[in-house]
Amino acid sequence: MNTKVVIVDDSAVMRQMIAQIVGSQPDMTVAATAEDPYDAREKIKSLSPDVVLLDIEMPRMDGLTFLEKIMRLRPMPVVMVSTLTVAGGEATLKALELGAVDFVTKPSAQVARTIEDFAADVVSKVRIAASAAASIASRAHGAAVSAAPPALHKGMQPVLGVNARGSVVAIGASTGGIEAITTVLGGLPANVPPVVIVQHLPQPFTRLFAARLDGQYALRVKEAEHGDALKAGWAYIAPGNRHLTIGQGTGGFIARLDDEPPVNSHRPSVDRLFDSVAHVAAGRAVGVILSGMGADGAAGLRRMRDAGAATIGQDEASCVVYGMPRAAYIAGAVEREVSLNAVAGEAVTRLLDMDRAKARR
Repeated sequence: MNTKVVIVDDSAVMRQMIAQIVGSQPDMTVAATAEDPYDAREKIKSLSPDVVLLDIEMPRMDGLTFLEKIMRLRPMPVVMVSTLTVAGGEATLKALELGAVDFVTKPSAQVARTIEDFAADVVSKVRIAASAAASIASRAHGAAVSAAPPALHKGMQPVLGVNARGSVVAIGASTGGIEAITTVLGGLPANVPPVVIVQHLPQPFTRLFAARLDGQYALRVKEAEHGDALKAGWAYIAPGNRHLTIGQGTGGFIARLDDEPPVNSHRPSVDRLFDSVAHVAAGRAVGVILSGMGADGAAGLRRMRDAGAATIGQDEASCVVYGMPRAAYIAGAVEREVSLNAVAGEAVTRLLDMDRAKARR
């Protein structure tokens, strides 16, 4: 398959650079370049590209506004091109929530990366986005995901009560994970056991993601810090470029961060988190694998299941990219596969099962 790409950026230099990167690939074609969304709109209509590379910061109409219009009127795979600043990071997270498949960060004074590294990132993300086309089309037509369940906003009584003592929920995700994690956390009650999360994101995106989620739902959210005592009603997101694992403290589980080498090319790694949960929490845990490219988390989730944990995988129809859940399913790691909107309820059900089993002992 030859992937047709439209590049939208107000910088002529950036348009030329990205066009050279895309055009040098044997499986990609630059269908068109555009200096702003008004220019891009007609080219997208006439050329029907497979992927759009869209700058966030542009005059006349910003990338977020244009992305919202694309996803409402003509859903297709979009990769955002952003700057690694606080404002750029917040806009990027909003873009991922709106339906962008992924993002790449521009080389700049704030980003220590080579042009070769940027080029490899662009090529990889375009290929991932192209692979998500069928999922985006089916979701746009309502075939994959129904309306998200109502969030349990701060101050509301939880729908389900959970005895949180001694249990933990571990979640792993990558491409498509921003939307997926947001949906899952929105469906969890205020007294859920501590939730530990690895989402493949660099800094400062993990910190901004945690801050964006905190206060929106019944539970609190923060970027994990080394030594955090993991508390019920809280979710802890692994910092970018640091592994998150859990340990056993005197009063319960604690968060541990380290700078060990990447696992499955990732730091933080879902496998590292799941391995620690299998070792420390065993049958007192629920493991969840969500949308993402690759196989990170499959082996760790299998070890969690073998240790007695309940394990849940997001189904193919509701994934942006079914890679990680598929790898886990093939590995025999997934006990129950459900749609994204059912993940939170399934997790709570399994926690209640553990609570009842503990009460019978």
